[in-house]
This record gives sequence, C-alpha cells and structure tokens, in this order.
Amino acid sequence: MGVVQNTAVTLEIILQVILLGVALSMDAFAVAVTDGLTYVDINKKKSFFIAGVFGFMQALMPLIGYWLVELIQIIVGQAGGEKAGEIMAIVVTWIAFALLMFIGGKMLFDGIKNFKTPAEEKQPKKFSVKEVLIFGLATAIDALGTGVALHAGTLSNNGTIFLHAAIIMCCTFIISLIGLFLGNKIEKLFKGKYEITQIIGGIILLLLGVWIVLSHYFGI
Repeated sequence: MGVVQNTAVTLEIILQVILLGVALSMDAFAVAVTDGLTYVDINKKKSFFIAGVFGFMQALMPLIGYWLVELIQIIVGQAGGEKAGEIMAIVVTWIAFALLMFIGGKMLFDGIKNFKTPAEEKQPKKFSVKEVLIFGLATAIDALGTGVALHAGTLSNNGTIFLHAAIIMCCTFIISLIGLFLGNKIEKLFKGKYEITQIIGGIILLLLGVWIVLSHYFGI
C-alpha cells in the first residue's frame, strides 16, 4: 500500500513539474515564434540549436537560483537565504525586461526603417548565434526566481532538483520547436515583406518584457 501511495505522489509531482515546465516555456515559445518569423534562413539544424539553447537556459536558471539560495542559507541562515531570494527575483525580472525592451525596440525600429528602404536594398534578417544566446538568456533569466520558489516549496529537494530541471528543459525544447515551426509558417505568408515580420517580432518581444514584469508583481 505504501509503495502504491509513494508512486502516486511521485507521479503527481512529475505532473506538476511538467506543468511548471510548460508555464516557464511560454516566454521561450513567444521568442521562438519571433525567430521563426524573422530569420529567413531557418533550417532543421538551426531550429534544433535554437530550441536546445532555450531548453538548456530554461533548465539552468532554476538550478542556479535553487543552489544560490541553498548556499546563502548555509552561510547566513534560512532568513538570510529567503531575503536574498526575494531580492534576486526582483533583480532578474528587471534584467529580463531591459534585455527584451532593447532587442524588441531595435527590431521594431529596424522594421519601421525598412519601410522607407527601396525593395532591392532591403536586408532580410538572418540567423545569429549571438542573438539566439541573448534571447535564451533574456527568456530564461527570470526563471532564477522559480529556482528560489522551488527551494522554498515542497515540490523539489536537493535530490530531485536536477531531474525536475531536466523535465523543464525537455518541455521548453519541444514547445520552442513548435514556436519556430509556427513562426516560419507565418513568415512564408508575408512573401518577403521582411519589414512587417520584424515589426511583428519587435512588438512580441516588447509585450513579453512587459508581461514578465506584470507577472512578477501581479501574478498575471
């Protein structure tokens, strides 16, 4: 009876972590749609790279948040760890906001500017490893706060946090691939009107930045 009960509890926790992974991956999904929409040279290899970066970052940040709080608690005690976790969650929220505002604003500006550029001089947006890494950081950095919450809650512990991070990574990877596919399909509908896809992508990133701040302070 005890074994059955423990199995049920374990499955329930795994389901909760999967749902958490899906929730966390919504940021990555929005940016993946933007990448699929704006990069004109996306292929299977690049899609897997983007999804892999997003998945890895989304798993890494909760781990960093979790173990930072654990380390701080060892050094200064539980109260100090909790206070540091609260401060960390605020700081990373505004860092994510600033990164998305900057990238999204630049993309929106470039799209508007391209409306005035002659068709033969327009430069389509191409895949950039550097930009993908920045996107991965921007969409995942607020998940540091999730690591803090996991440390404070009962969902994860020192023995299961790595498994839970792996589940979050897999969820983000799959959902990011779906976002890239959808973005790429939408991009094809515009038939080379790069300025429109850049404007849409910029707006998505700006809205995502605002949403991250609102979700932190108001739980939206």
